[in-house]
Amino acid sequence: MTVTGGYPSVAVADKLSTKASVSASPDKERPMSATVSFSVPSPRGPRTATVSYARVGAGEPLLLLHGIGHHRQAWDPVVDILATERDVIAVDLPGFGESPALPDGLRHDLSTVVPVLGALCEALGIERPHVAGNSLGGLLALELGREKLVRSVTALSPAGFWTPVERRYAFGVLMAMRQGARQLPLPVVERLSRTAVGRAALTSTIYARPGRRSPEAVVAETLALANAAAFSETLKAGTTVQFTDDIPAVPVTVAWGTKDRLLVRRQGVRAKQIIPRARLVRLPGCGHVPMNDDPALVARVVLDGSR
Repeated sequence: MTVTGGYPSVAVADKLSTKASVSASPDKERPMSATVSFSVPSPRGPRTATVSYARVGAGEPLLLLHGIGHHRQAWDPVVDILATERDVIAVDLPGFGESPALPDGLRHDLSTVVPVLGALCEALGIERPHVAGNSLGGLLALELGREKLVRSVTALSPAGFWTPVERRYAFGVLMAMRQGARQLPLPVVERLSRTAVGRAALTSTIYARPGRRSPEAVVAETLALANAAAFSETLKAGTTVQFTDDIPAVPVTVAWGTKDRLLVRRQGVRAKQIIPRARLVRLPGCGHVPMNDDPALVARVVLDGSR
């Protein structure tokens, strides 16, 4: 089925050598949480990077990448659905969530983080996984596709298709969110999270339906934003980012929420112009982080995009 209205023919649904060590904390009711450490080169010689992730399910591997200031739990609303058909690996990007920042000599920019993610896959024994990413994670997913490190890409509201004005607006909002998260005392965050109005005050910039988030999830993601070690460096590196390359070698799906308040949906049209073979999907009623707003729809888009 196709629709119109801002989207031209839019579907609605929508090398590094490593030596790795892995430690895991299994939980019967939740995806296996683990960390993996692996060697990556730097201008000062080999360094050890450590990444935290959760893994669950069976099938072809699917790597999930979150946005700036978030953590892998952003994908929790869809993980169980995805895990029925995929071996799901939800990653805390370096310097976010439970993953420490990259070691000295490694910058938190695209030219470094993309090969680090490739090295992560090698360390986990994953060859060319499918990848789905949101926001910064969507941009990283597209870069992985451009480098032919993955077999398919699903990018949800990916960064990098903005005008200078749109980028400055988004970065201003992100910096304000970060400042607020760092200034609010934890008891205040916990109190706000207990009501729908409070959850909206904390998260309505990224969710169209903030009331769907649990109080515990809102507290955890507010702390993740406040404590993200790589936030400032990642944001600074993004000031010169513009995605301008086609990705002819792998299937690409780009999906955008109709209520995205951070990266406006016309950026999806630009993405389609730059990647003409991409499937452009409209996510009705969804905000910038659509996994929360319509889990069934987003899971379907990701599964369809990774077939």
